[in-house]
Amino acid sequence: MTVRFITKRFIGEYDPTLEMIYRHSAVIDGEVVHFEILDTAGQEEDSLQIEEKIKWGDGFAVVYSVTDRCSFDEVMRLCFLINHTHSNTKRGASDQPPVVIVGNKKDLEFDRMVSTDDAMNLSKALKYPCYEVSTRDSYEETVMVFNALYNELVKQGNFSPGTFKRKAVSKLIDKIPKINASSALNLGGRSLSFNSYKDYLPE
Repeated sequence: MTVRFITKRFIGEYDPTLEMIYRHSAVIDGEVVHFEILDTAGQEEDSLQIEEKIKWGDGFAVVYSVTDRCSFDEVMRLCFLINHTHSNTKRGASDQPPVVIVGNKKDLEFDRMVSTDDAMNLSKALKYPCYEVSTRDSYEETVMVFNALYNELVKQGNFSPGTFKRKAVSKLIDKIPKINASSALNLGGRSLSFNSYKDYLPE
């Protein structure tokens, strides 16, 4: 989903097991926004590793595949970890970071294992918005997810002015490779750090 967002292209041969931080600039509502997106590897990690990555992010997209029930079942655990981690930071429990739940591969209707009703029920229970998208078929749906996260951050006032955010990071985050997406939008604007958690391996 992250690669689709920054390149506008669906890359079928993309390896979703590679963990990467992508830097990308976009215009939202007439304003330049600088994104730093940690695209996780979609592989099993212990809670401490996940928490280190959660501390880094301003907002979170928890992504599952509608064709993989196990990935959907992991959504609640990840959302709990996000809440738990940020409730122990300066934000406080009353000012949690924005989270969106994203069901990918909605184009594979015949392989679907997670119904839309199941996703909506989870969304209501967790009080997070939920979107079903097809990164293969629609660039616009992918953009919608990141725009939604951005708009929630603006409402909360949790963004950094100027160029890319330079927050203190752990050695774990520092070791993750970084890619600067080509863009002419390199002056001013707002900087945001997002985590995109994949609960499934195939893109």
